[in-house]
Amino acid sequence: MIGLLQRVAWAKVVVNERLIGEINQGILVLIGMEKKDQSEQADKLLHRLLNYRIFADDEDKMNLSVMDIQGGVLLVPQFTLAADTKKGMRPGFSSALPPAEAHKLFSYLLEQCRNKYSKVEAGQFGADMQVSLLNDGPVTFSLTS
Repeated sequence: MIGLLQRVAWAKVVVNERLIGEINQGILVLIGMEKKDQSEQADKLLHRLLNYRIFADDEDKMNLSVMDIQGGVLLVPQFTLAADTKKGMRPGFSSALPPAEAHKLFSYLLEQCRNKYSKVEAGQFGADMQVSLLNDGPVTFSLTS
């Protein structure tokens, strides 16, 4: 499971011109799921996302997590993160988790996140989404589980 985590000043997701998720300071996480992924990988990734120390403390060091600062979490499913881009001029998706299974796993991740933390928003699985954000830093990390 892949989480492309971005520290943001704000982020939002729009589907069909309707705002479906929005946060202020916090993390936007694009989620990619591969064939080998199951709930165990989702649990491990979620633990890292909520506890990853990427926000500045009083000494301006990255020492605080999104939970420490009470920031928002915006989870967005992104199929293309699981693409094989090692060769050629077109991505391959043979390593991506099939849509029905990926939807189930993303729903599980979202439910677990909401059970552990209150400030959680989400994109819509399988939708054409417009994601807007202001990356703070910029600070971006690719986490895998």
